[in-house]
Amino acid sequence: MRQTLDFLLFDWLNAGELTSRERFAEHSAETFSAVLDTCEKIAREKFAPFNRLADTQEPHFDGERVHLPQATHDATRAYAESGMLAAAQDYDVGGMQLPCVIEMAGNAFFSKASVAMGGYAMLTSGNASLLMAHGTPLQREVFAKNEFAGRWFGTMCLSEPQAGSSLSDIATRAELEDEADALGPRYRLTGNKMWISGGEHEITENIVHLVLAKVPGPDGKLIPGTKGISLFIVPKKLVNERAELTGERNDVSLAGLNHKLGYRGTTNCLLNFGEGRFTPGGRKGAIGYLVGKPGEGLRAMFHMMNEARIGVGLGAVMLGYAGYEASLDYAKQRPQGRPMTAQASAGPSQARLTPSGGDGRSADGSGANKFGKDAASPQRPIIEHADVRRMLLAQKSYVEGGLALELFCARLVDELATGEDKAGAQALLDVLIPIAKSWPSEWCLESNSLAIQVLGGYGYTRDFPVEQYWRDQRLNMIHEGTHGIQALDLLGRKVVQQGGASLAALATRVQQTIERAIQTDWAPQANQLAAALAQVGSATKKAWSTGQPEDALANAVPYLQAFGHTVLAWLWLDVALAVGDDSDFAQGKRAAARYFFAYELPKIAAWLDVVARRDPLCRDIKPEYF
Repeated sequence: MRQTLDFLLFDWLNAGELTSRERFAEHSAETFSAVLDTCEKIAREKFAPFNRLADTQEPHFDGERVHLPQATHDATRAYAESGMLAAAQDYDVGGMQLPCVIEMAGNAFFSKASVAMGGYAMLTSGNASLLMAHGTPLQREVFAKNEFAGRWFGTMCLSEPQAGSSLSDIATRAELEDEADALGPRYRLTGNKMWISGGEHEITENIVHLVLAKVPGPDGKLIPGTKGISLFIVPKKLVNERAELTGERNDVSLAGLNHKLGYRGTTNCLLNFGEGRFTPGGRKGAIGYLVGKPGEGLRAMFHMMNEARIGVGLGAVMLGYAGYEASLDYAKQRPQGRPMTAQASAGPSQARLTPSGGDGRSADGSGANKFGKDAASPQRPIIEHADVRRMLLAQKSYVEGGLALELFCARLVDELATGEDKAGAQALLDVLIPIAKSWPSEWCLESNSLAIQVLGGYGYTRDFPVEQYWRDQRLNMIHEGTHGIQALDLLGRKVVQQGGASLAALATRVQQTIERAIQTDWAPQANQLAAALAQVGSATKKAWSTGQPEDALANAVPYLQAFGHTVLAWLWLDVALAVGDDSDFAQGKRAAARYFFAYELPKIAAWLDVVARRDPLCRDIKPEYF
């Protein structure tokens, strides 16, 4: 993996050029590589050996405390001590001022080694980064800096049991208590939050919850929809303005742990705010400090969505990568089956299979045994079988293409922050973020499924790691917005906003790659990509031709799938053009690119057909028919 990562970063994306910018001027390609070396070492020594342990010894609650394996404590401490919690932050807050693309590349090692154990740190970094953007100076000093230092960890508390992904339906209530508190306007929160990763543990001395809640209107009622949603800092243990623990427990309690299919090493919680368990005789409600202005909670929360969705996509890629490497290693070592050749001297209708080695004779002297195999010849590793190679090549195209996608999007984040063409970077990011989150979540799950298939019956057992990778992976199609939500965002907003500006920006970049490729041996693939791009454009127009959202969006997910495959084909073509020699490494990249164009890109025709026709089946079928 490291060779591919370095190639994509430095040969394809030219990440070394970022050091010419003022923010990254103290870095070099060598310091970037040193960061990757450190992350790789910590992941290899502190995370990977305990991935199975974190899965089998999942968190349990004894009524008072949540218990985790010591290995989780040790791994998260090593991560915090590496400085990666503040990797992209300014030097004056203890950060390293790394580009986003290098930060993401470093975190890839942890996602691959143990995505569940790494989840605590990833949430904390996102939480603190949000506070750096939207918190007051004192909130940044007290909460964000202590999270970056690893003293406290953080969470995101959005979903509720009755609301799920529909944030407009949240019912957690926030009542103003003190407008003049030094840490920000102080409110009392009551309500419940579900699916809160990292919501309870004792890895750190405190947990900083970022909670979405509604402030009631003048009539005392909650405002319907999203307008009344605000964002609050709700610490597990109360602190003062000097970041000292006061010794008081906030009114936040664990109602129970959710037991998930995968990600078992990360606590996943139902939290109750303001039930009175920790405020006997006092005023009911968990203390929370307003972030930003009332009613602007979603705007603040969405500040981190680009990087969060890239992070989820990257985690999906790395789980796929882990499964690919495990199945590749197995396929090289597992002997099974013998070589076969077709002998068609008697004509196609009477062709028979004969062994390619030995004297070519079977037990009955006919030259072939019953199954066309030479029982006397040695078994060969299963990687010698064409169908196993197909499955490995499919995995390679998914995981390496997915890694290119995530790193490309991270590079756009750097362009948005420090580049000259910020508008262009924003336009591209807008249309690619739904793909960055959703495409690896679907196709690297397929990669993990293929890894199980390569191992056969062994892949289904816990004696090998691929079944755990599949279980952990399955969550990513739900994390940070389901497939359906991403599809609605893409077709319902991103490709039509500003008169289709984002789609046009992407088409321009794709066309540039096509024009370079058309002059090379990749001309057939360039023409194929041009046709695919035209199909996507045509289907987009036809989907919206009636102007009715229900017509267009009924088939948003097939559109997302076709769009994603077109983007990945473009990236694979671009990557193939950057490969400059005939080494095994380079030939592998070319083979994966050819595979994607031959086996994957043709799928978009069926997906786009229902989009272009605005097929009404899924929209119109009556519930009774099920």
